[in-house]
Amino acid sequence: MTLVPEIIFKGVNAVFNDSSRGQYWVAEDNNQIVASLLITYEWSDWRNCNVWWFQSVYVLPGFRRTGIFRSVYLHIKEEAEKNGIAGLRLYVETNNSKAQKTYEALGMKSLHYKMYEWMKD
Repeated sequence: MTLVPEIIFKGVNAVFNDSSRGQYWVAEDNNQIVASLLITYEWSDWRNCNVWWFQSVYVLPGFRRTGIFRSVYLHIKEEAEKNGIAGLRLYVETNNSKAQKTYEALGMKSLHYKMYEWMKD
């Protein structure tokens, strides 16, 4: 995947300028940001509430497999429960088995849905 820094910069700033687009969460270690993710919102009409989607999950390589993501995930899950959120979702690349094992260890399940998309080039 090719990422274009100028587009990413504008996209991140769009969230900071309009909180209806989502919210960023970070984890720090000794005043250094070591992990981040974006929560975006999906309205579920048949649940009559939001589902939070994890987007752009990133943990610095030196902090992977240390429990940083687990801490962030559990904190966000607690906030979701307090705020009446229906659930947490994310998508993961099919070949990213390490991430899949992490998510499964946290109690997340691979569902019966298959994802399809159309993305503008």
